[in-house]
Parts: sequence; structure tokens; C-alpha cells
Amino acid sequence: MTVEWQGFGKLLILFGVALAILGVFLAWGPKIPWIGRLPGDLSFGGEHWRVYIPLGTSLLLSLLLTGLFWLFKRN
Repeated sequence: MTVEWQGFGKLLILFGVALAILGVFLAWGPKIPWIGRLPGDLSFGGEHWRVYIPLGTSLLLSLLLTGLFWLFKRN
């Protein structure tokens, strides 16, 4: 297999894993009580409005995705 096809194969695997993770999150996300309630997630508002800034959840997701990309980037 040539180098171009190896890179394309790794990219397809990465997209497949990302879609699987997204599917698991969409299926079981509401059942995981700590998603969206991590330290660092900000929520404030009034009687008829609410602002939600998921900083802690975004940081956790960023760390997980960085680790996943790092695993696939290694040779």
C-alpha cells in the first residue's frame, strides 16, 4: 500500500471512531449525570432566559480528542 492510501485509511478510521463516539454520546449522553455539570461549567440567567457556558465539559472533550488524535498520529 502506498503512503497516500495509508494516510487515507487512517483518516477513515479516525472518522469512524469519531462517529461512534458521537453516537454513544447522543444515545447515552442524557443518562450520564455529570455531563454538563462539571466544575467550570457556567450557568446563569433570569426568570425567562438562561446562558450556559460549558467550559469544564469543553476542556474534558478537548483532552479526550487530543489523546485520540495523538494515538492516531503516532507511527
